[in-house]
Amino acid sequence: MKEQLRELLLQAIHTLQNDATLPADLEVPNFVIERARSREHGDFAANAAMLLAKPARAKPRELAEKLVAALPANTLVDKVEIAGPGFINFFLAPGAYHDELGRILGEGDAYGRSTSGGGKTVGVEFVSANPTGPLHVGHGRNAVLGDCLSRLLEATGWKVKREFYYNDAGVQIQNLAVSTQARARGLTPDDAGWPEDGYRGDYIADVAKAYLAGESVMADGHSVTGARDPENLEAIRQFAVAALRHEQDLDLKAFGVGFDVYFLESSLYTDGKVEETVRELVAHGHTYEEGGALWLRSTDFNDDKDRVMRKSDGTYTYFVPDVAYHLTKWQRGYENAVTVLGSDHHGSLARVKAGLQALDMGIPKGWPHYVLYQMVTVMRGGEEVKLSKRAGSYLTLRDLIEEAGRDATRYFLISRKADSQLVFDIDLARSQSNDNPVYYIQYAHARVCRVLEELAERGLPALDTVAGIKQLGRLDSEHEQALFTELSRYPEVVEAAAGNLEPHLIAQYLRELAGALHSYYHEHKWIVDDAELRNARITLAVTTRQVIRNGLDLLGLSAPEKM
Repeated sequence: MKEQLRELLLQAIHTLQNDATLPADLEVPNFVIERARSREHGDFAANAAMLLAKPARAKPRELAEKLVAALPANTLVDKVEIAGPGFINFFLAPGAYHDELGRILGEGDAYGRSTSGGGKTVGVEFVSANPTGPLHVGHGRNAVLGDCLSRLLEATGWKVKREFYYNDAGVQIQNLAVSTQARARGLTPDDAGWPEDGYRGDYIADVAKAYLAGESVMADGHSVTGARDPENLEAIRQFAVAALRHEQDLDLKAFGVGFDVYFLESSLYTDGKVEETVRELVAHGHTYEEGGALWLRSTDFNDDKDRVMRKSDGTYTYFVPDVAYHLTKWQRGYENAVTVLGSDHHGSLARVKAGLQALDMGIPKGWPHYVLYQMVTVMRGGEEVKLSKRAGSYLTLRDLIEEAGRDATRYFLISRKADSQLVFDIDLARSQSNDNPVYYIQYAHARVCRVLEELAERGLPALDTVAGIKQLGRLDSEHEQALFTELSRYPEVVEAAAGNLEPHLIAQYLRELAGALHSYYHEHKWIVDDAELRNARITLAVTTRQVIRNGLDLLGLSAPEKM
């Protein structure tokens, strides 16, 4: 509806340009059309007149009157009013909402999708957990954020590449290897010879047992077999990394998350990408040497201070491979890039972006986009749940899925804005009540399915949506009008959620839409003797079911027909 109103205003602007009311060479400003806060002020309001007043050398209200007079004939708008300093308030004709319902039924699962992304490629990197242990609940929030963002970007016309970056090098992998070796030698975390920074969870014992038994594990399409030798640290490292990558893959599969690309940090070194990146930075004159170290002049690119790239001992600081890694994304054709990270990574983002700009390779400013999220507090019985016997020091994602179920876990982890604190109440997630938002939404979908079954059980004719659409004019209660309005908002919410990288907007919208449907059900009988009214009401319900199903799909949730 917003796009239709925008087109009407653009035609009016062109008319005023043709009659010299507006300059012929005027660059039309990006005016805003937004939903009115109160139905008293119409359905939508536009600020076009106020933005055009200065170049037109006219008073905003006077220009607004001319724009309204120049609007082409249409069936969308019932009346137009001018308010305040020059807002143009549109009151839509009832038929506009009826037409939207017809569009929803016609487009079905495609309703709300668009081509605004233009088929461009976007890489969405998420999870990217070190293969040193089972995924924890924080990884779960990362996973559902990345997966829902990918779904939203695909729904708005982007070609999405889901990417997992494996940190398979460095001190944490070494700790994993020596921990597994200690278990293979028969040590436990309570023994004197246990590594100081070793991982203590029971999963290490499982990996060591599998290694000694000569088992094989698959990771990224490759099989690694345990060498059985507790003294072969390199063989243990390869097996342990593969085993934990395999475990993480199983966790993510259970969560409904998959990837197109797995990128190994170690490849940045074996393929010479880190050295290549450093050479480019030096060649472009954005580095200097001081105190035996190589520095990036990142203050030239809005960082708060210059950063050490190569320390005096010849090793690189951790942000250098990050720059090299993101350079590969650009070289692989990612016209846009989104990375989901915990908020504790905030400090490193400016230096990575500075490094990318310093390469002078045409990478846009602000590339990549980061979505930062806060950690999750899990509660059960009013107390915080922290530990897992398997992991030792944290609650695993698999633990949470097993307790709360996949749908509830996904919904709860995506239901709030990423940078806000999140409390996950296991008892609430398991409850079958209206207080549980995911149950409330899915029950709305199942409720409509049940009504359709009742038609058959009562021997009534099956729903005729074509006839129902024609009778929508009979639906004039506040509950019906609320549903008309909520349904028409869906494409706008999808665009906003994708454009702002905020998938929680879909979760919030679905809860509001489900609430409107439940209220309608309780206040008005759907199966009535009047066949025309029955068709109209159930058509409205079925249309709402379609939009709920579409929204649930964007969140990776099921749409059950029975509950």
